[in-house]
Amino acid sequence: MDSFEPDGNGSEDTLPPPPPIVPSDVVPVKAEQEIPTEPAKKKVSRLPIARKNLGSKGSKIPILTNHFKVNVGNHDGHFFHYSVSFSYEDGRPVEGKGVGRKIIDRVQETYASELAGKDFAYDGEKSLFTVGPLPRNKLEFTVVLEDITSSRNNGNNSPDGHGSPNESDRKRVRRPYRSKTFKVEISYAAKIPMQAIANALRGQESENFQEAVRVLDIVLRQHAAKQGCLLVRQSFFHNNPKNFADVGGGVLGCRGFHSSFRSTQSGLSLNIDVSTTMIIQPGPVVDFLIANQNVRDPYSVDWAKAKRMLKNLRIKASPSNQEYKITGLSELPCREQTFSLKTKGGNDGDDSVEEVTVYDYFVNHRKIDLRYSADVPCINVGKPKRPTYFPLELCSLVSLQRYTKSLSTLQRASLVEKSRQKPQERMRVLSDTLRSSNYDAEPMLRNCGVSISTGFTQVEGRVLQAPRLKFGNGEDNPRNGRWNFNSKKIAQPSKIEQWAVVNFSARCDTRGLVRDLLKCAGMKGIPIEDPFDVFEENPQFRRAPPVVRVEKMFEEIQSKLPGPPKFLLCLLPERKNSDLYGPWKRKNLAEFGVVTQCIAPTRVNDQYLTNVLLKINAKLGGLNSLLSIEHSPSIPIVSKAPTIILGMDVSHGSPGQSDIPSIAAVVSSRQWPLISKYRACVRTQSPKVEMIDNLFKPVSEKEDEGIIRELMIDFYLSSGKRKPQNIIIFRDGVSESQFNQVLNIELDQIIEACKFLDEQWCPKFVVIVAQKNHHTKFFQPSSPDNVPPGTVIDNKICHPRNYDFYLCAHAGMIGTSRPTHYHVLLDEIGFSADELQELVHSLSYVYQRSTTAISVVAPICYAHLAATQMGQFMKFEDKSETSSSHGGVSSAGSVSVPQLPKLQEKVCDSMFFC
Repeated sequence: MDSFEPDGNGSEDTLPPPPPIVPSDVVPVKAEQEIPTEPAKKKVSRLPIARKNLGSKGSKIPILTNHFKVNVGNHDGHFFHYSVSFSYEDGRPVEGKGVGRKIIDRVQETYASELAGKDFAYDGEKSLFTVGPLPRNKLEFTVVLEDITSSRNNGNNSPDGHGSPNESDRKRVRRPYRSKTFKVEISYAAKIPMQAIANALRGQESENFQEAVRVLDIVLRQHAAKQGCLLVRQSFFHNNPKNFADVGGGVLGCRGFHSSFRSTQSGLSLNIDVSTTMIIQPGPVVDFLIANQNVRDPYSVDWAKAKRMLKNLRIKASPSNQEYKITGLSELPCREQTFSLKTKGGNDGDDSVEEVTVYDYFVNHRKIDLRYSADVPCINVGKPKRPTYFPLELCSLVSLQRYTKSLSTLQRASLVEKSRQKPQERMRVLSDTLRSSNYDAEPMLRNCGVSISTGFTQVEGRVLQAPRLKFGNGEDNPRNGRWNFNSKKIAQPSKIEQWAVVNFSARCDTRGLVRDLLKCAGMKGIPIEDPFDVFEENPQFRRAPPVVRVEKMFEEIQSKLPGPPKFLLCLLPERKNSDLYGPWKRKNLAEFGVVTQCIAPTRVNDQYLTNVLLKINAKLGGLNSLLSIEHSPSIPIVSKAPTIILGMDVSHGSPGQSDIPSIAAVVSSRQWPLISKYRACVRTQSPKVEMIDNLFKPVSEKEDEGIIRELMIDFYLSSGKRKPQNIIIFRDGVSESQFNQVLNIELDQIIEACKFLDEQWCPKFVVIVAQKNHHTKFFQPSSPDNVPPGTVIDNKICHPRNYDFYLCAHAGMIGTSRPTHYHVLLDEIGFSADELQELVHSLSYVYQRSTTAISVVAPICYAHLAATQMGQFMKFEDKSETSSSHGGVSSAGSVSVPQLPKLQEKVCDSMFFC
C-alpha cells in the first residue's frame, strides 16, 4: 500500500516483530554513546546558493535607498581584539553595567603614553579593539573614579551604589564626592585583518569579515555613547524631547536611529534608518504612576503594582540632584516610616540616636516643604538591610530608561499613528542625522581610512506588472496593487447554509445586519440561506468568565438547533482583543468542528460586509479570486509538475513572557494546480526556540506524527493522488545567522519526513527566507510617493555573492513602505531569476482576506495568522492539565510544553485562519 494513503484497512492486525532478547550482561549505555557518531556519516552541510543571474522583466525606475557608501582606505592593517576585565581593589569583580565606559575613558586619559596614544573601540562590556597592536599583550592599570553613582551613562545602570547615602548620616549627603579604585586588565585575544572587508566585497565572506564589521559597528556605537545616547543593540537614541511621543500609560515612543554596515555588490555600505524604542516618561515619579495606572491622584495609586513597576528604575533626588536606583517602596506611609537618626552630642559630647519619621526628618530637620508625600509610601534606594528613604515628591525619573513590557492595543495604535513618516520626511530626517553625526571627526574611523558618503545610494529598480485576476464573471487587472468587488462575483462561491448568529451582547441591530449580509452575498454570487436563529446572550452571564459565557451560549445553541450548524457568525462586544475570542474559537474548531466568523460591528457598510463575506467564503472552502495563470494553469514550472508551496513561521510570546510556549505553524497549498488554497498545521514548542522541531516526529517504525506528513498526505488526496515533485518553502522570521540551520536542520527533517512516507520519492526543493525585519527603505527621487507596487531590486545594495532580492509588492498608503527582503537559499528546481521573482510577486496577490496585494507572500501571512489564532487557544488554559511530558528541550533541559488541542476533521483542512 502506498503510505500516502491514510491507514484504513485493518492495519492494526499486522503486529511488528517481537523485540530481540537482550542478554543480561549487555550495558545499554553503549547504544547511547554510539548515537553522536551517526551524524558524522551524513552528507556535507548545505550552504546558501550563489546568485545565478539578475532579473530583467518589468519597467525600469530610478530609486534612492538609505544605504550610504563607505570607503575603506586601509586594507593592509589589522584590528587587534583585547578582552577587558574590571575588579575593585579587594579583587571583587565589577558587576554593574555602564561603569565600563567611564573606566576605559579614565584609563586612556591617565595612561596615554603606555598605550602608545592608541584610540579604542570599546563595546561597553568585555571587548576592546585597536587599529594595530598595543605595546604589550597584557596590560594592568589602576584608576580612580569619583562619584560613580551620581551621573548616568548611556542608558545602562550605574553600578550598585555601595554606600548610597543613608539618612542616618547627614554629613555624607553633603559630601560631594566619593572615589573608588578599580583594577583594569587588558589582554590580547585575536587579530582581525582589514583585508577581510575587501574580500567580502568580492563575494568571499569569512568569519573575519563579521568580526571586522563588528568593530566598525562598535566604533559608531561608542561615538553615539559619547553623545549621551541610549544604546539598544544597533540603534541609538538621543535625549531630545523633540523625539518623544506620548503613547499613554506613562510610556513614550522615543525616535532614534539604526545603523549597521553591510557588504553589497557595490561595496561596503552603511544602512541608516529611523528606529523607535519605548521609554518611561521622565520627570516626577508621581506623574508617571498616575499616568501608568490611569488614576486621578497619588492617593488612588495601587502601591503593590507601583512597586513592581518602579523596581530598578533610576531617579534623581532633589535637592542634592544625586542619582539612585530604586530598590523598593517603604512598608509604611512617609509620616509613619521611621529610621534611626544619629545626632552629634550636646553639652556632654556623646552622640545620641533617635527614631524619627522620614516626613519629620525632611520637613523639620531639612526644612523641605512636602505637599502630598505624608500619606503615601517613600521610595527606597538602599539595600534590603539598610534602607534609604526619600519622600515621593522629591524623586524624578531620569530620562531614556527603556520600557520593556509589551504595549496594550491602544498604546500600539497610538505609537503607529505618531511614528509614521512619509518618504520625503524620512529622507530629510536621515540626511540630517548623517550630517549631524559627524563621523569624519571620529579618530578610530580615520585610523582605518573609513569615510562615509552622505548621499543616498541610487539603484535601478524594476516594476513588475501585476498579475491578471480571475473572478466569477470575468477577469481584471489590479490597479496600483488594488482591486474591488463592486461589479464582480466571487470566483468559486461556497454555499452558506445551516447557520446561525450568536450575539455576545454587542450593541447592534442584529436583524438589520443579517438582512444586509444576505443582500450583499446575493450581489457577490454567494448562495446563502436564512439563518436558523439569532442567539442573544442571556444578560445574567455578561459578567461571567469568558469560558463560562461560551459554554452557556453553546448549551443554548444545542438546545434550539435541530442538528450541528455548518457555520456560526459571532458578534463580539469589543473591537480588539476580546477575551471571548480564544475560548469561542477553541470550542468551535477543536470540540465541534464548526466554521465560525467573529465580527465586532461598529460601522457596518457594504465594504465591511463584503470583507466579512470574503473571509467566510474562504473558510467554507470557496475562492474569492485567483490568478488567471492559475486558472488556465500556465504558471511557469509550478503548473507543469505537481508543486506544493509551504509557508513556515514561529511566533513567540511577548518580550516579558519567557514561559509561554512558542507556536510553530506550517501552511501548505492544496488542490494542485491551485496556489491560492491552503491548510495549516500548528504545534507548540519550547519557548523562544526559532527552529521548528515537529516537522518530522517518528513515534514508531511506521508512524510519524510530524507536521510534514500530515500536509503531504493532504496534498496527495486533494490533488488527484499526485505526490508533489516540487516543494517550494517560504520561511519567515529567521535572521542571516540562522540560514544554515534552516538549510541543515529544518530541510533535513522535511526530507526525512518525505523518505519516511515513500523511500523512492525524491522531490526537488526551493527554500526562500522572507525578512520584513530589516532597515532598507526605498524612495523615488522625483516623487513624494512610495515606490509603486511590484518594485523589485536585485542589484547594487544586494549581497555580493548570495541570491537575494527586495520586493515591494504592496502599495504603501501610510508612512514609508517596507520592502520584503527575500533570500533564496536553495533552488534544485532551476527557476530563472525572472520566474522566481514573478512567482513571489504573484503569491502576494492570492491572499483571500483582502482586495490588495500584500507585502509578503500569502503562505507566510497565513502561517502567521494560524499561529496567532491557535495561540489564543492557550491563553485560558490551566497549564497543568494540558501539559505533556514530551515537549521540546530548552536551555533548562526538558521542559513540558502544553500541547494544542487537535482540530476536528471537518475544519482541519479548511482555511479556518482566514
